[in-house]
Amino acid sequence: MSELSIGDKAPDFHLPVDGDNLISLSDFKGSYIILYFYPKDDTPGCTAEACGFNDALSAFKKVDAVILGVSKDTVAKHEKFKKKYDLKFNLVSDEDGTLCEAYGTWVEKSMYGKKYMGIDRATFLIDTNGKIAGIWRKVKVPGHVEEVKKALNDLHKKAA
Repeated sequence: MSELSIGDKAPDFHLPVDGDNLISLSDFKGSYIILYFYPKDDTPGCTAEACGFNDALSAFKKVDAVILGVSKDTVAKHEKFKKKYDLKFNLVSDEDGTLCEAYGTWVEKSMYGKKYMGIDRATFLIDTNGKIAGIWRKVKVPGHVEEVKKALNDLHKKAA
């Protein structure tokens, strides 16, 4: 699959969040969507990123934006992570990796010379028509939520 670009239609999905609930991108039609991919629940960088988005939730809601976090963790792990940090947005369980594949975030990584497959920390800003309006790859957590917030506010102003 070719890499996604700004202006492309965002790949839809139908995946589990809490309990037996399934969600799709199309459930949020008419809203902005911040779809962020992260490696693993309850690790330092992933926790800082999730808490950053959680802390900025009211600012995102003001412009009708929804935050969805995605990792390959199970629904049970997501529920535990959400409860531990009082996260107020959905975490999507992509156990088989189809969503990661669709967005090009399942990549070969390297640590201490050892190669392995893992999730590349990335964020996609999806506009109200389901098109990709912003892409951040190889995200560094500090300052990232502010970058996304600024891009979303700029996009919202243009649309108004």
